[in-house]
Amino acid sequence: MARIGVDVGGTNTDLVLVCEKGTFFHKVPSTTQDQSIGVVDGIEKICAIAEIDKQDLEVISHGTTVATNITIEHNGAEVGFLTTKGFRDILHIGRHKRPHNFSLHFDVPWQSRPLSKRRNRFPVTERIRPPDGTVEVPMNEDEVRAACATFRKRGIKSVAIGFMFSFLNDQHEKRARDIVLEEMPDAYVSMSSEVANVIREYERFSTVAMNAFVGPQSALYLRNLETKVKSAGISAKLRVIQSNGGISTIDGCAKKPVGILMSGPAGGVIGALTEARLADTKNILTVDIGGTSADISTIADGQFRIKNPRDTIVSGHAVMAPMIDLETIGAGGGSIAFLDAAGGFNVGPRSAGSEPGPACYNRGGTEPTVTDAQVVLGRMDADKFLGGDLPLDPDLSHKAIKEKIADPLGISVTEAALGIIKVVNNNMSLTIRSNSVARGYDPRDFSLMPFGGAGPFHGTSLAELVSAKDVLVPLAPGITAAMGLLGTDLQYEHTRSVITNLYTADQEAVDKVNAVAKDLTAMGRALLDGDDIDPSRQSYEVIAEVRYHGQGFELRVPMPEGGLSLENKCEVIEAFHKQHKADYGYAFDDSLVELYTVRVIATATVRHIQLDQLPKGQPDDVKTAFMYERETVFDDGSTHMTPRLDRGKLGAGTTVQGPAVIIQHNSTTLLPPDYTAEVLDYGSLRLTKT
Repeated sequence: MARIGVDVGGTNTDLVLVCEKGTFFHKVPSTTQDQSIGVVDGIEKICAIAEIDKQDLEVISHGTTVATNITIEHNGAEVGFLTTKGFRDILHIGRHKRPHNFSLHFDVPWQSRPLSKRRNRFPVTERIRPPDGTVEVPMNEDEVRAACATFRKRGIKSVAIGFMFSFLNDQHEKRARDIVLEEMPDAYVSMSSEVANVIREYERFSTVAMNAFVGPQSALYLRNLETKVKSAGISAKLRVIQSNGGISTIDGCAKKPVGILMSGPAGGVIGALTEARLADTKNILTVDIGGTSADISTIADGQFRIKNPRDTIVSGHAVMAPMIDLETIGAGGGSIAFLDAAGGFNVGPRSAGSEPGPACYNRGGTEPTVTDAQVVLGRMDADKFLGGDLPLDPDLSHKAIKEKIADPLGISVTEAALGIIKVVNNNMSLTIRSNSVARGYDPRDFSLMPFGGAGPFHGTSLAELVSAKDVLVPLAPGITAAMGLLGTDLQYEHTRSVITNLYTADQEAVDKVNAVAKDLTAMGRALLDGDDIDPSRQSYEVIAEVRYHGQGFELRVPMPEGGLSLENKCEVIEAFHKQHKADYGYAFDDSLVELYTVRVIATATVRHIQLDQLPKGQPDDVKTAFMYERETVFDDGSTHMTPRLDRGKLGAGTTVQGPAVIIQHNSTTLLPPDYTAEVLDYGSLRLTKT
């Protein structure tokens, strides 16, 4: 049986197919008006390339930016919000924190671009009493029905429900949901107790509002994709990668799309980690550079990091959903270079995307992009882009840079193109440092891994800017994120707040924690059983989210095997002290420690992608791989007659001395004059400065 990974980017849709015949890669243009069209088209084309029947497909794992794009463009659903009387303005007040403490000019996204406008937020009389969740004031059902009547008049079809203390007792939220569906049968309804069943009302309300904001369009896309796949005669199971690196079902992601806000970038991190392990490299700085953006993450000691809940911000809004720790900036091959009103030289975040695309695509684009700069500098050959599938017009690149950048600044076109590359590289290097140095990691101990279609063009320059020890280029850089989709497991997470002082916890408190863990495990088991996962393939990780008394947010530590007990609670305390010191450089050994939330991660192991070792290289591999040579301009401004090499003809152990441009269908690697590239056993290239 065959499996496919499909990653949809802003410019291209990347595919990898694994079957008995081997591993196959392909790219097709993304169809921005309906991403599902490009996905199905790509699946059919890669099956044809591999010469297999579509019916042989077992699983299609999908990475999507649909939910992400909705938040960036802020074009989600009009959201009606039901909340406890007296707390209507929680979404406006937030944490009463300035986004930039020392700036007089800043935007407050949760106020200027609210997920639910104030006029659509309706207070409902109800009250759950903490800490035991007893009902103090019954819910006024008439107020819920009155709000629904207003929602209908305003054409609102997405409703979020967030009541105070619903994480202790969700009966009011469930009843409100039932009433909404009675009054508005076609409504998309989100409850905070389902989306983020944890303490902290602002983050919980913001998360459920975000779910309602992105939910209708995300669900429509996912259901539409499922329908198109079936209509194309493909019976494979469809899975979607989540922000935490696990995969889930179409149904699960349609109900809880906040879990796929970072779906696409997560696949890249997983794919990079897989290749790093094959290259026996534990520390890597990943830089996924596509057509629209660059996604940057730090993998230390062979493990990716999950963001601290206080940092899970999407388009300025708090979202309490587990996410791989990565940063995204508007820096890609399609990023547009421009001069601002003050004459400043800028690159991005605005992108030409795939339509019209860079000027050289000859699709109507007239603004200069990073890709146009690579063409002008002779690094990207017009007749070899995507293996010649998409011929480029270098004259259009030259014209765009000359008219928009070079002439206004009074410099040559080559200088302007070099300027574009330097500006975008510096933008990315700042983000790499904020994700590594600012987190306590020394880039000198890390290899920089550039991937995405544009990544290997920038690898050596970025490594020098951040002082990384070397560069590791994956086997198929432009398809790495798609490969990551076939390197992860089916995963569900459930959480519930159960505030417990670990120092003073008695048997009753310990039993309560264990009961919550048992309930959450049962919820995860029900979902895996619903996916027909054999019990032998199921596993459950119980995590304690712990903090110092009065601290703002928690850190994750593993729960002891067999559950919490009076005897082993000290192990949780010690593990928390150790984790706090690792993350922040210090710990308060004599402070009170509280277990705040229990999290259960239910996982089903699936077959991961397996890459074959390359055949050993021969002494004449470089000569065999030689295609032709052309003049190429490098970052220092020097021009060299540079050979073009076919990467597919370089065997394991082969070394290439720069300058060279190493070409493959999905990407191109730039090797400066003072660098050497070594082909590793599984096909990665290690670039080192000589």
